[in-house]
Amino acid sequence: MIRSMFAGASLILLAAACTSSPDPETDAQAIMDADLSVEQTKYELAMGTVSSLIEAGNEQIAIDRLTQMLGDPGMSEAQMAEVLFKRAELRYGAGSDLEGAIADLKEIQADYADSDFADDASSLLEQAEAEYATLTDMLASGDVSPMERFEILFRLGRHQEASDLMLAGALEPDNEYLVDMYQIGYLCDGDELAGPVFSMTEPDGTQRNVQFCELGK
Repeated sequence: MIRSMFAGASLILLAAACTSSPDPETDAQAIMDADLSVEQTKYELAMGTVSSLIEAGNEQIAIDRLTQMLGDPGMSEAQMAEVLFKRAELRYGAGSDLEGAIADLKEIQADYADSDFADDASSLLEQAEAEYATLTDMLASGDVSPMERFEILFRLGRHQEASDLMLAGALEPDNEYLVDMYQIGYLCDGDELAGPVFSMTEPDGTQRNVQFCELGK
């Protein structure tokens, strides 16, 4: 009787031990899933920040944030493709960097041809290259005013060249260009600056008097 009780107890302990013994494969998968979950959360938070910046009219800052994200070695190929396409869309649109958009779209074609964004990238690339050809032909013709030349250069993404032309030609671009130049870092506000003063209104309604940053150095 006693032996039977001990035998029964042994079987129960053995069963409990088997049940509680860790499964290395299961634990490893759980750790991988947790890591992926954390990484996905980081990615979603970053993309949420980008969306908020765009909604607030801060496209140039959003482009900078996307550029920072592309430097993260922990991103998956699918995430890289999405970030590149988002940056290309911004550069093609309000970001005014046509050449940068073309470079992003070509990178998607070359490195992420199997991604979900490949077809949309090809379509947008066709549009971007057509506009690029038109604008560069206009520049080459020389039949444009200084302000038109500034706007074309800025649209192409040649922002430094446009800035130099604006300063040399005493041009006064519309507010949208001033805001972009302020966000990029060509225009600054501060008492130590010199040169022409431009009045601008940020997307949130903040009014500033800005000058060329380089003239304050």
